[in-house]
Amino acid sequence: MIVRSKPGVWDVAFAVNGSILPRIAPHLVAIALISLLAVLAAMEHPGIFARISAIPFTLIGIALSVFMSFRNSACYARWWEGRELWGKLIIACRSFARQTSTLDDDDRRVLLRGLCGFCFGLTARLRGGDELAAIKPWSDGGIASSVPNPTSALLSQIGTHCLILMKRGRIDPIHYAVLEGQLTALSDVQGGCERIASTPVPFAYSLLLHRTALIFCVTLPFALAGSLDWWTLLPVLLVAYTFFGLDALGHELEAPFGLEPNALPLDAMGRAIEREMLSLLGERDLPAPLEPCHNVLM
Repeated sequence: MIVRSKPGVWDVAFAVNGSILPRIAPHLVAIALISLLAVLAAMEHPGIFARISAIPFTLIGIALSVFMSFRNSACYARWWEGRELWGKLIIACRSFARQTSTLDDDDRRVLLRGLCGFCFGLTARLRGGDELAAIKPWSDGGIASSVPNPTSALLSQIGTHCLILMKRGRIDPIHYAVLEGQLTALSDVQGGCERIASTPVPFAYSLLLHRTALIFCVTLPFALAGSLDWWTLLPVLLVAYTFFGLDALGHELEAPFGLEPNALPLDAMGRAIEREMLSLLGERDLPAPLEPCHNVLM
């Protein structure tokens, strides 16, 4: 996730780090070259593009802008839902930790370290990493490599441990039901995150937008070169920057759990949960909070 202060005039004009520009730079270079060719052709053969009017491009540009706004709204909704789910995960972990404050140190350690393993396992699962390796440092019971969903299996182990505590009389049934409610909330969070990660924006929807934006930006210079000459580069690059930038930004927001600069900082949120759980267990040598690297918090 991009972490920057409110941009000033200098940042608006020249900031590259944290912007979408590095990702779309090749597209802009290609459009600039096409524009140069169009201008040179118009200067070499005056009137060659006289019959290409800019009016249709105005209408198409308006329609394309509306269509792009709908797609970006859908992508942002996915991103924001992912953030809400991880907010619920943090709340459930804190509530579970508070509700286990009366347990013995050994039992509480197993449960709270299990929550840390769940968070890191879920991060690995959503990002296509090694779940078992992420869970292993936190799980004393171990998870079989043949289990299709190690993160869910770890949550089941935590629930089983709570059930054993109830059967042994260390917690009463009401206390067990309260703890099970928090585990159910964590399971709901995992299911919601998996739904987002496994259900992308329909391919045909995105493909239509990519093609339309590309065709529009490639053909626009030929409509303007005859009347604007070298000034053609200015409006063409501005339009290309807007359309390609919004397209690329929507692509990043579509996958909120990925590793793109605008994805959610799952590692940082997992580290925050780790620090809180270990602190509640009485540990003082806590890992440092993750800090942004080049204005990007992962």
